[in-house]
This record gives sequence, C-alpha cells and structure tokens, in this order.
Amino acid sequence: MKKFRFKPLYFTALAVLAFGCTDLQVEETDSLLVEDETGNFAGVNPGPSLSSAYGDLRGFGDQANLYALLEVTSDELLVPTRGTDWGDNGQWRTLHQHTWSADHVFFLNTWNTLNSNVYRLNQLLSPVTAQNFDITAQQTAEGKVLRAYNMFLVLDLWGQIPYREATDDYTVDPIALRGAEAVDFILNDLNTAIPDLPSIGPSGNTLQASKAAGHFLRAKVLLNRHIYEGREVNAADMDQVIASVDAIAAEGFDIERDMGYFEIFEPSIDSETIFWTNTGVGNRMWNGLHYYQTTPDNTGGGWNGFSTTAEFYALFEGPNDTNAPNSGQEERRGYVPTNGIGFGFLVGQQYDREGNALTDRSGNPLVFTPNFAGIIGNNERHGIRVLKYHPYNGAYTEHHILFRYADAHLMKAEAYARKGDMATALTLINELREVRDASPLANLSMMDILDERGRELYIEGWRRNDQIRFGDFTTTWPLKENTEEFRVLFPLPPSAVASNPNLEQNPGY
Repeated sequence: MKKFRFKPLYFTALAVLAFGCTDLQVEETDSLLVEDETGNFAGVNPGPSLSSAYGDLRGFGDQANLYALLEVTSDELLVPTRGTDWGDNGQWRTLHQHTWSADHVFFLNTWNTLNSNVYRLNQLLSPVTAQNFDITAQQTAEGKVLRAYNMFLVLDLWGQIPYREATDDYTVDPIALRGAEAVDFILNDLNTAIPDLPSIGPSGNTLQASKAAGHFLRAKVLLNRHIYEGREVNAADMDQVIASVDAIAAEGFDIERDMGYFEIFEPSIDSETIFWTNTGVGNRMWNGLHYYQTTPDNTGGGWNGFSTTAEFYALFEGPNDTNAPNSGQEERRGYVPTNGIGFGFLVGQQYDREGNALTDRSGNPLVFTPNFAGIIGNNERHGIRVLKYHPYNGAYTEHHILFRYADAHLMKAEAYARKGDMATALTLINELREVRDASPLANLSMMDILDERGRELYIEGWRRNDQIRFGDFTTTWPLKENTEEFRVLFPLPPSAVASNPNLEQNPGY
C-alpha cells in the first residue's frame, strides 16, 4: 500500500511550468474579425482567433457560473450560509436545493459565455475564413474540437443550442439545435476533426486539442447520447465509447501508477492529463478553506464556503471517526495531517504548519464537522471541506485539468455495464481501485459505478452530468428535498427566449 507523502508548506509557490505551446497563449489583438469593403464578414485571422478560443477555456476555472452549475447543483457540493457569509441573496442555496428560478445570474452568465464562444468559433470555421486566409487542416480540427466542447456544455445544461452562421445577418434569428440534430452536429465536428488533430501523449503539450482530447469528448457525448435524444441506450453507441477510450490509451495515456493520486493535480506531467487549461485553480483551493488556513503566498487564508456532506464523504473507504494519515482510508479520501493543510476531505481538527491546533475567529477549536445546522444558520466549522488542487503547489497555480484518463477508463467500464457485461465492467473498476489503494468490489451494480465515479472525479465538474445519466439527480439528498424531474435542464435566460422565437423555454419554468 502506498503511504501518504507529507509536504510541509514552508516554501513559496512553485513556478508554473512553462511548456512549449506558446502559440496557445491568448494574443491581445483587435484584428481578429475582418470585413470587406461593403462591411460584410470576410473571415477571421486563424492564428489569433484559435489562440483566443483556447483562452476562453480559462474562464472555466471560476467558482461561480459554469462550475457552480455543474457541481453545486449536485449532491457533491453545497455552499451553506454562515451567519451573513455566503448569503448572496440565496444564489448558492437555491442551486443545492433545486429551487432556482430562470433569472438566476449564473444561468445568464454561463449561457452568454458558452454561446459567445461557439459563435466566435463559427467565424473561425466559416468557409469565408478558409477562402480569405491560410488556415491549416490542424487549425480547423482544433477549432472543431473547441466548438464541440462548448456546444456539448450548452446541450448538457439546457437541451438546446442556438446556432448562427458567421455569414448570417444579425437580423436572422439563430436556429435551435435539439436532440439528435444537436448530437449529430457535435459528433460530426469531432469525427471530422480527429484525423487532422495532432497525436499528443502525456507531456506538457496537453493544453492543446489532440486526438486523445477529441476521442475523450466523443466518448462523453456518446455515453450521454440517449439522455439528449430521449431514448434507450444503444449498444452501438457503447461500442463506440469503448473504441474511443481504447484510442486514447493508444496515444499513451493510462491510469497513473507511478505517483500518488493528488500528485496528478500538480502542475507537472502525468499519464492521465489529456487536456488542461492554464487558468488559476485558486478558487478550487480557497473557496472551502477557513480564513485562518494560510500559506506563505496567501496569508489572507481561505473563504470558508464550499463544503460537502457526510453522506458523500461516507462513499469512501475508511474509518468514520478520523481522516488522519494512514488510518486505513483509500487514497482518494486524502488525509488531515497535524502540520498543515490536508488533502482531499478535511474533517476534524485543523492545524497550522507548526503543528498548532487552529481556532475559528471566535476562538473555538477549528474542527470541521460532517453535519450542518441547515442550509442557513451555520457557523464557521460546519461542513467537511474538499481539496484536490493543493496550496503546496502554489496558491494561485494555473493548471486546471479538463479531461482526465481515469474518467475515460470509468466511461469504458460503464459502457460495458450498459451493454450488460458487468464482469468486464467490474474488472476495469477494480483495476482502478487497486491503483487507488481501495479494496476490490465483489460485485457491481449501476449505482456502484456512479459511486465510483464520485470517488474518483469529485469536484472535477462531472457530478451533475453523472447523476442525471444514472437517474439520481432528482432524488433527495442532505438539505435538498425537491424532486421535480424538470430540474435536469436549466431554464433559458428570459432575455434569450424573448429575443429568439426559435428557442423554447424548458418545461417547468
């Protein structure tokens, strides 16, 4: 069994690794869009436009908007109000409780951001750009993957995608892609892109769209296809999921076996990171840590908000009464040392770097408790905190993983299970569990697969998507009683519906 590796926080932030893909850095320019002498669209400069599209992914690192919709609406995270802290007019509470309304600001912000990203990529991929600029097959392929990614998120969140060609007059209402039409559009982008994408294995260059990234997204779309199209699972789709995951492995990716689980989230090279973006992960570190949990490069401490529930914590193997190092817990649950900030799930007494027991601002022992007073009325100590990206690697490190091989491995297992081959699915899941120092499962159900995805991929942005696919999103869980089925889709912003008659507000809103 691997032993936990202790990392004292005595040093300032590690420098972010400078990898070779300098062409992916966002270039400030005002000459992306070109118009002809009549003022019509004449294309975009491919190099700067593609760099800008990669730069758009950096916005995915925010704790609000997209991330909040993907995670705080699930059973994995909640942001309880602590006195007046994190009240924010209820915008965090309504997400966890599934009582949101159509005017929630995160819906409008995320809708506008993703659809703006898609439209700018439409300009890059327009035939007019190809006519007027030297755009390579690889640039086109990368643009298609980025467009597919943004469109996948819109479809997953809202079930419909507004689409406008770059050459359309601004008075033309965008069409709305739904169901099979939307899925086919996204898959066509990926299927035509993959042959022209670069072959990039585990390296510092995985912040660029590659064959492996294209196959990962293709597998994700196919795995969820029956949800988007409102039909039963198709075995042929599951075969394609398996084939795409095998193609990722052929590019050199695998479950990381030579380093610890939490080392995968350091800004270094590992065998699992298929696609990442150079955005700060400070939100992922500090949004749950207490104000008095500090590091040399962030003496202001955390923000004391995001937490998880005792029930989600209980999914992990290990004793209930402690998460001290080497207490028999599986590696992914992490540990709480007596000399600094822990990894994974932080519960119980917390300590500073010198080994002193921390207190809260009122002088009470800083003991993170599994339970809450309620969605409101909490103190500074209520709730287990969750930490995957760690301040040891730098308080404001810019290395946010988007696609990871362990996810693909679990998608393959799920695909076998949905085909009825539970034996192969169990073998694959136990392969991962062995690497993570977790006991093998004796048998397997579909809910076991959902639980395993939770244990492996917590706070990586996939929990809502997973719960919907497994039929678990509209059940009850701690501090959430609403079971309305229509909540599997978010409401379109009222301004979007009012301005485009091709869009239809989702049922229930």
